[in-house]
Amino acid sequence: MFSHNEGHFSARIGWLRAAVLGANDGIVSTASLIVGVAAAQAGRSGVLTAGIAGLIAGAMSMASGEYVSVSSQADAEDADLERERHELETNLAYEQEELTRIYMDRGLDEGLARKVALQLMDHDALGAHARDELGLIEIHRARPVQAAMASAASFAVGAALPLALVLWVSMRWLLPVVSIGSLMFLALLGALASRSGGAKMWVGVLRVTFWGAFAMALTALVGRLLGAHV
Repeated sequence: MFSHNEGHFSARIGWLRAAVLGANDGIVSTASLIVGVAAAQAGRSGVLTAGIAGLIAGAMSMASGEYVSVSSQADAEDADLERERHELETNLAYEQEELTRIYMDRGLDEGLARKVALQLMDHDALGAHARDELGLIEIHRARPVQAAMASAASFAVGAALPLALVLWVSMRWLLPVVSIGSLMFLALLGALASRSGGAKMWVGVLRVTFWGAFAMALTALVGRLLGAHV
């Protein structure tokens, strides 16, 4: 008996996107916050307080933002499916012809396209139209709760990395260690994300480290300026 066990990178898109985005934001925002506050000559307790507050606020913000965003996508998908269900109930012949035309546009002759359309609709009419007319594939369907949890958890993990460096190093070396360490974390994240998604690892590394370095440099400058005048 034939068994299809081939894995595809596209099956990872939903959770991979949320996890990478959350971890990247956790590292960049928390490291930048730590660097900015430290550059303003704050003490260790002030830096830690700012970092922990940033972790909690960021994780909650990521979760709520991701949930609202993906819920809106899910609502749009459900509305399209409900409309398609109504059309199948009220105008089945038109829907059969519509699916036939879709398969003809993809290269099948009219006779085969009509046969395929009828057989698929006999098996699962709504599923056939959802997949081939609307482009709604199960592995890409919006899952708000899953996306929110993945974003919050990955943000917290990412944010914890630069915070751990604050506990480990002396204030004298805090800025260079947090900056360099966070860039290393970002490089590792970019490499893992690229590998999981089947892309070139160096591309992912360059993307995340460039923007991470830019964010930390900017907040360090702001912190230095404010620390000198406030």
